[in-house]
Amino acid sequence: MSLVSQDRMPVLRNGPVLRNGFVGVPPDTFRNAGRHGRHRLRRHWENSPRRLFSDTAVFTGRVLRRWRRDTSTLVESLIMPVVLLVTLDIVLGDNVSQVTGHSALYGSVPLMAMVGAMTGAMVSGIGLMRERTDGVLSRLWVLPVHRASGLLSRLLADVVRIMITTAVILGVGLALGFRFRQGILHAAAWLFIPSVLGLAFTAAVITLSLYAANTVMVELSEGIWAVLMFFSTGFVPLDQYPHWIQPVVKHQPVSCAVEAMRGLSLGGPVLAPTVEMLMWAVGILAACAIPLAIGYRRASMRG
Repeated sequence: MSLVSQDRMPVLRNGPVLRNGFVGVPPDTFRNAGRHGRHRLRRHWENSPRRLFSDTAVFTGRVLRRWRRDTSTLVESLIMPVVLLVTLDIVLGDNVSQVTGHSALYGSVPLMAMVGAMTGAMVSGIGLMRERTDGVLSRLWVLPVHRASGLLSRLLADVVRIMITTAVILGVGLALGFRFRQGILHAAAWLFIPSVLGLAFTAAVITLSLYAANTVMVELSEGIWAVLMFFSTGFVPLDQYPHWIQPVVKHQPVSCAVEAMRGLSLGGPVLAPTVEMLMWAVGILAACAIPLAIGYRRASMRG
């Protein structure tokens, strides 16, 4: 087919026309296309890597602005973990310190960082379901943007949210007496661990929200993080649990993350729990990857 655009674009042959009026094929397929025309076409090719980065950045900012204005996101991600941290320190702090010989904050601060990462994922999933119902996803789908930018932006925004939540919880922990004894590099690594496992949990919750008919199933994910929190080594020491459940408590993902963060701050094993935590994260992401991509595409094309 041949097409002459209204803004003095060159004559094109055998090229599919995009929604913004430009052709989404490599520049060498154009006839009589000048240097400026080729640059403009390449810049507006919607599935180019350049568009992926720029579009993802724009959509990430959009998601973060929505969360900043959403009271439920602030409560679930920031206020609730901080309240739980202070409560644990008041109720169980002295008892755990007597058993372990060191402050209970070295377990409760990492634990609350993980709780903040997981609870915010539920709010993200419910928000995605609302956008699907309101038709926001379908409107974004017809825009001339990279197809992967909508989904990637949500995951990237969640990483930013988890980093902010972790920093706030760390600030409260420092005020309560938490300290890093292993140096600056270990402290920097400590901040990143919740983002890794939190990203995997977010992918699982978003996948669930794309296939769920209502928000009840997504809200039930709170029960998962509650079980992971209470049956972890960040809540009480491992030897305080019944012997039959200790292997489960020791090797569940939140305990692995807590032990790695404890080692980075107080001292102790770091490599083994970190590797185990990464295996959990990679396994969850691998299991969710295909259903997540298919579900997001179907939700965006609905309506």
